[in-house]
Amino acid sequence: MIKLGIIGLGKFGTNILNTYKQLERKGICKLVAICDINEKVLDEQVKKYKTKGYTDYKEMLEKEEFDGIAIATPDPFHKEPVIYCANKKIHVFVEKPLDVTIDGCIEMIEVCKKNNVLLQVDFHKRFDPFHQTIRKDIEQGKIGRIEYGSVHMEDKIIVPRDWFPNWADKSSPVWFLGVHFFDLIRWFLKSNGKKVFAKGIKNKLKLLGINTFDAVKAIVEFENGAIISFELSWILPENFESIVNQGFKLVGEKGIIECDSQDRGTRVCYESVGVMTYNSAFINEVEKFGEIFYSGYGIESIEDFVYNIKYLKEGYKIDDLKNWISAFGQDGLEATKIAVAVHRSIESKKEEEI
Repeated sequence: MIKLGIIGLGKFGTNILNTYKQLERKGICKLVAICDINEKVLDEQVKKYKTKGYTDYKEMLEKEEFDGIAIATPDPFHKEPVIYCANKKIHVFVEKPLDVTIDGCIEMIEVCKKNNVLLQVDFHKRFDPFHQTIRKDIEQGKIGRIEYGSVHMEDKIIVPRDWFPNWADKSSPVWFLGVHFFDLIRWFLKSNGKKVFAKGIKNKLKLLGINTFDAVKAIVEFENGAIISFELSWILPENFESIVNQGFKLVGEKGIIECDSQDRGTRVCYESVGVMTYNSAFINEVEKFGEIFYSGYGIESIEDFVYNIKYLKEGYKIDDLKNWISAFGQDGLEATKIAVAVHRSIESKKEEEI
């Protein structure tokens, strides 16, 4: 039985909770304990999920036995628990970004490697079936050599203002949103970032007392020559039809690929909420026999970590997992390199090496 725990019980921590409990019902794993520094949140989750709870992750890791830990703390607070887990020989699943510094990513990678610990990053866009089909088309040469493209990922203002008001100023739309697509484009191109030129604007959120960027636009040149622009923001109006507006375009020698990741084809309008679109491919809930069953690529990326631990316990090596679609520490590092260079370019007002 795979013994699991979670550090951080916010929105994505709850997704992990639901996934682990679902796998527990199948007899694949056991949710041993959970941790959050917010006692109110912790108490609610302990009662709902009927598991042990701790406010101190170090105490939890000393008192309980784990095969794997998921870390869903805010963006800047991943490194310390990752290193603590790795030194206790516990496999780690980290919400993106891996870290907001290059040195932090490297330190995590090295400690996990030293301890033969799996370091997996939740870049769940790799698990979207639309994106997997696109990658196959690219691998088969249908689009030819990719020359240029564009990405947009934009959240409603409720995300920094209402969901994460206590730490949004320690993040940015680059860290919270951009790293998703930095990784996805890298995965498509099989190429790392080389240079970037970026501009950012602080206005609306700053007036609300949140000192971070409203929006950032970056032009990234990849090592294979492709040039991709990224438009990232989290100030869309509250009445926008979805929490996140997102999509991308890639143009190659032989064709074009366009993917609207926000509008999956279903639009509704109700008096109470106005127009909405659904992305049930991300997380879908179905009730059966009094239980909620979860599916979608937002769940599959979490399940993948559990199955990877299962494979390791069966005798596979960490390198054996790297032919699959999972994202690992090095992938987290490369996405962070791009994000760091984006912020550096905004500061210098110059093109920066990645």
